[in-house]
Amino acid sequence: MSEARELFLRARGRTFTSFNEDAESQWKGPFYFIQGADPQFGLMKSWEIGECDYGGDEWEQEIRLTEEAVQAINKLSPKPKFFVLCGDLVHSMPGIEWKEDQEKDLKNVLQKTHQDIPLVFVSGNHDIGNAPTPETIQAFCNSWGDDYFSFWVGGVFFLVLNSQLFFDASKCPELKERHDRWLASQLAIAEERKFKHAIVFQHIPLFLQKADEDNNYFNIEKSLRQELLQMFHKAGINAVFSGHYHRNAGAKYNDLDMVVTSAIGCQLGKDTHGLRVVVVTEDKIVHKYYSLNELNANGLDQELVDLLKQK
Repeated sequence: MSEARELFLRARGRTFTSFNEDAESQWKGPFYFIQGADPQFGLMKSWEIGECDYGGDEWEQEIRLTEEAVQAINKLSPKPKFFVLCGDLVHSMPGIEWKEDQEKDLKNVLQKTHQDIPLVFVSGNHDIGNAPTPETIQAFCNSWGDDYFSFWVGGVFFLVLNSQLFFDASKCPELKERHDRWLASQLAIAEERKFKHAIVFQHIPLFLQKADEDNNYFNIEKSLRQELLQMFHKAGINAVFSGHYHRNAGAKYNDLDMVVTSAIGCQLGKDTHGLRVVVVTEDKIVHKYYSLNELNANGLDQELVDLLKQK
């Protein structure tokens, strides 16, 4: 496998090959990672002309913004443990003519990320379709690695989920069953081993503002949401990081922090194009959303740097 191809296919066999469980399962001290969401090459033009299904034939703006994101990340010192992109990597749905070119251009930008910062990819609805099929999921896996997996970093347990299977699995019920069985097994591991922290990444938020909010396009259906929240709480999941909303949002459910991160690409609210810095200490998870300009110009706040120095 070529070096460039390997960069995008580190999620294999339901794990992430950049991090070895034996070496990473014990707490070693504070660290941080970068979360981004929705670079979504093609949406800005589509949104501008009011044709979100088939209007994404230009994506120069998104290329520039993602280049700014990579530049900002590469400047950071100390380096983050990894950079996770929480879905909607490109705008074109499966079968749309521009998808292949959008993915190629995104990879050309992302491969400039410093070699010591692994890239973690989460599938979104525009990556595998609103109602994914075995074929669209396999196409994602061929390009970006497994659609769900787990890994350890510094004593913290991470789960990457395929949230589209929570949204509409009508065309791939067997894959949803496999995903659900795997998730149950991973939550059992989290509950039994009682890691310092356990964190979930998925594209669609469980909720935006309140755990019992009504159903909408940007959250998980209410009855399934409540089931997942209870499962996550029981297993000791501390935080769920997502995208999809193209705005910052989120709230608490008991001790679980639901964090909704705005987009690198097209903004649908009043936030700026940005990234979230997440610092993990022995007793807490602290995060801050930075605009790309702010992170490029100033790097991490001193408060976050001080947290990383804790023993």
